[in-house]
Amino acid sequence: MSTLPRRLARRFGRRLKAMTDAIAGWSAVVLFRLFRLTDRKRTAELSAWLMRKIGPWLPEHRTGRRNLAAAFPDKTAAEIEQILTGVWDNLGRVAIEFVHLDRMQVLDYERPGPADVIYDRTSFERFNDIREAPRATLFFGAHLANWEVPALAGAFYKIDMAVLFRRPNVAVVGNAILKMRSGLIGKLVPTALDAPVRLARMLEGGTHVGMLVDQHDYNGVDVTFFGRTCKANPLIARLARVLDCEIRGVRIVRQPDGHHFWGEITEPIERPRKQDGRVDIQRTMQAITSVVEEWVREHPEQWLWVHRRWR
Repeated sequence: MSTLPRRLARRFGRRLKAMTDAIAGWSAVVLFRLFRLTDRKRTAELSAWLMRKIGPWLPEHRTGRRNLAAAFPDKTAAEIEQILTGVWDNLGRVAIEFVHLDRMQVLDYERPGPADVIYDRTSFERFNDIREAPRATLFFGAHLANWEVPALAGAFYKIDMAVLFRRPNVAVVGNAILKMRSGLIGKLVPTALDAPVRLARMLEGGTHVGMLVDQHDYNGVDVTFFGRTCKANPLIARLARVLDCEIRGVRIVRQPDGHHFWGEITEPIERPRKQDGRVDIQRTMQAITSVVEEWVREHPEQWLWVHRRWR
């Protein structure tokens, strides 16, 4: 193919992709608005049922089966399939909860009332201590239950928060999400080259920072997760090293009714140090990963087994 036809083909390909992305984006926005008109619990039940039926036919189901077989070699094939059924059920609920997040209530012990998310009294007191602390805290979470729900605690407990998030590839969807989440889960910082600098400045200014830590990162450090080596993004440990911030884990657990959550925040985790006194990046990430593994072992059906955590 000569140069001119090749250029025309590339230009056509870019325009076609832009057009299909725009159509997909606007379709997603329309779905967001339609789902907001529905009853969250009833629609989530329907979505969970559909995903339990559709999920096993998707290629991600095979990924999940392989991951679970390696992580739990003692479990039978039937037990693994049962966990995967729970995974798809959970994802179906997350899809609907995504557009109703601003309507969820977090229990406040100082002003009790109906709540969708309940942190125990100890965690509530820890949030209060963090709010009054002189130095900002780093929070980590994992893709458990509905992984966006923990970020609601910041607004409910009046904690100045920033959350690192991966912006969707489709701009229209990304803009819609930013608009929906504005003022709901704190300041949103998209993953980008300048994200570490922005987060460091926020921490210096007293803003607490949260991020998910259980996804593969090609440039990450090696950690052991369920007995196998994988890569973890070391950003949270590097920020802790530079600014000497405490690191705490926050998780929520979906309750048996499928619609309510129980949450907890940990004590500050250990930050192993090198001989020169600086935070050891790899060992700190291993400590964080070990906490996440404990969480996943407790409720394996609520974690995202269908993504490629190990490469």
